[in-house]
Formats: sequence, structure tokens, C-alpha cells
Amino acid sequence: MSAVGLKSICRRGSSERTLHYKGQHKGVTAHGIANAAWNREMLVSRHMDMDFSLTDNTSHEIGRERLESSKTQGLNHSDLLDMFIGMELLLRFRPLFMPLYCVVVIVAGVGNSFLLACILADKKLHNATNFFIGNLAAGDLLMCLSCVPLTVSYAFDSHGWTFGRPLCHLVPLLQCATVFASVLSLTAIAVDRYIVVAHPVRRRISVWGCGGVTLGVWLLSLALAAPPSFYTRYLDLRPSGVDLIVCEEFWPKSGNLRLFYSCFILIALYMIPLLSVSVSYCAITVSLKRYSVPGEPSNSQQRWSQRRKKTFSMLVASVLAFALCWLPLQVLNLLLDWDQDFHIIGKRYINVLQVCCHLVAMSSACYNPFIYASLHSKVRMHLKGYLCPCRNRQRATVEKASSKS
Repeated sequence: MSAVGLKSICRRGSSERTLHYKGQHKGVTAHGIANAAWNREMLVSRHMDMDFSLTDNTSHEIGRERLESSKTQGLNHSDLLDMFIGMELLLRFRPLFMPLYCVVVIVAGVGNSFLLACILADKKLHNATNFFIGNLAAGDLLMCLSCVPLTVSYAFDSHGWTFGRPLCHLVPLLQCATVFASVLSLTAIAVDRYIVVAHPVRRRISVWGCGGVTLGVWLLSLALAAPPSFYTRYLDLRPSGVDLIVCEEFWPKSGNLRLFYSCFILIALYMIPLLSVSVSYCAITVSLKRYSVPGEPSNSQQRWSQRRKKTFSMLVASVLAFALCWLPLQVLNLLLDWDQDFHIIGKRYINVLQVCCHLVAMSSACYNPFIYASLHSKVRMHLKGYLCPCRNRQRATVEKASSKS
């Protein structure tokens, strides 16, 4: 995903920057996770004379010398100093952020790959709920292996976007689409759980039906994620003497289109899964009370009830993990929307806070495999088989010998 928050993930190609130019605030990303004090007009029409590419050894004194020695057109001196201060602070934390991002990518990649392999390899796991879980794992895997490395590289690379024009438009599309796909998959699981419990005799959805729902989830996700990609621009500033390539979203100035889309993202990506699980939980509780038989339940009824409770607990845990991981980022972005003059959070600390919140949000892709393994006995069995293949073969040999005798 992008280098900052829920809003930036689905509305910008990477991290949010702060711009104060002639009293107006613009959210743009100029290179990496830094407070770049320029906007599209200055980038395109003024052909800036100042090279802001920085290395790890960049200090506030170097930034001050550059600012004092260069006569930049239309830039506020104090804002440019804030930019270099924010850069210096962020680059100090890069040795911490980069290993943490690597851990997230590795854990999420291995965990979701294993979960997909279990679902595809075991025919006993071929049901609607597990197919939707597999779709959720596929979205997390796509996000961690493609989007996160590219956006993190862009965030910390002083040369900006180095992956070409096509990926500049494709990555924002995938970033937002994977989040939408996760939300819609969680919603589909909640609906499926309600149907199974409330209508146990109804025929389950077929494999082809699951495929159709999954295809619909991704098509709808891509459609909802199209606006950020549409407004993304690829700007190569090297012909102007600036060693920088910008890949950012530039929304129309007139109207509140970006604010409207931001509110839509908040409702769609945060409220829908919570509401769907809440409604499903209430409906399941009512159905179980309605169809409960007086007296002692049989062993089969107890097993059926325990399986349903485990499955629903798995769903609740997944949604809570999703909501809690995205909560810091959501709160931060709301603050940025309402406090555009940075009275609450200083510009010096915005970038570091955004990266911290983004890292927590990206970690949501790591938890689902552990949740399913802890609550699903068949997933645990596959995990033991992969980790202890010798014991697994011995068990199979004993079972085969006992069946012959």
C-alpha cells in the first residue's frame, strides 16, 4: 500500500506531504516521506532551480545553506526549513522502519501463501467461507508483495519514483483495490455465516458461485479504486535540472471532490465490515435462540454449535484486527483533514507519525493466518505437516497399517 494512511493509501500514490504556499494547503508527495514544499504549479510551470534530493547524511544545517544560497521562486523560507527538519527526523528513523517493513512483508507473504496453499490443497476446505478467506489472503498477499515494497522504496528514495509511468498509475489502483477487496471479503464471510446458521437446510453456494462472487468483489474493488489512479500524474523533473520523478495525485481544485471521496473511503472501508459483522452476529444469536431445542443437546448438536462458534469467532477476530490496525491511521488522517494549519500536530512530526500508522495498518495482513490457524484444526494439521513432515509420514504409515489389520 501507499506510504501513509488510509486516506493516502486510497487517494494518493504514497505519503502525504504538507504544503503551505500563499496560505493554501495541498497534500502532495514530492519525494519519499518528506515535507516537500512545492505544488503542481511550481513543479510544472516554474521548473524549480533547487535540487531537494537528500541523502542519509542530510542535516538541518545543509538544508539551511541550500535555502539561503538559492533564490527559489514563490517559496516561503520557514516552510522550506520545516521541510528539511521533517526530512532529517524521518531519515533518522529509517534504520528502524525498513527492517519493520521487511518483517511485515515476510510474515504476511509466508503466512498468506501457506493459508492459500492449505485451502487449495485440501478438498475438505473447499467451501464458501474458506474460499472467501482465501480471497482475503490473496488480497493481503498482493498488497504485501507488490504495493508495499514499491511505495516504501518511493518513500525513502531521494530520486522519487523510479518504476516508470505504467506502474505509477497501476500501484495506486492496486493499493486501494486490495483494501476494498478485503472489506468486501469480510462482508461476504459475515453474510455466508448468517446463511449457514439461520438457514442450515438451505443449499450452500457452489464453487462456481463462489468464483462469481470473488470476481464481482474484485471488479467492484477496482471500480471503487479507479479515482485515485485517474488523478495520479507522472512528472519527470529531470529535464528541468531536478533529479526527481514525482508520482502523485492531483485532484481538481474546484469543489470538494477529494473530501467527498475521503468521506466515502471512511464509510466504505471502516464502517461496512463492522456493521456487517454486528448485524450478522445479532441475526445469528436470534436464529440460534429461535431454533434451539429444549433439553440436553445431543453430541452432534454440540459439535455443530462449537464449529459455528469457532467460525464466527474467527470472523470477529479478523474484523477486529482489521479495525484496530487501521484505527490510528484513520484518526491521524481525520486530524490532517480538519487541522490543515497543523496546530495539533507539528509539521516536524507528521511524516514520522504517518509512517508509524501506515506500518501498523500494513501489519493487518499478518494476523489473519495466525487467527485461522489458532481456530481451525485442519489448518493447524497442515501446519504441523509442513513443519514436521517426518511425524506426518509416520502417522500416515500407522493409520495405513491399522486399516489393513
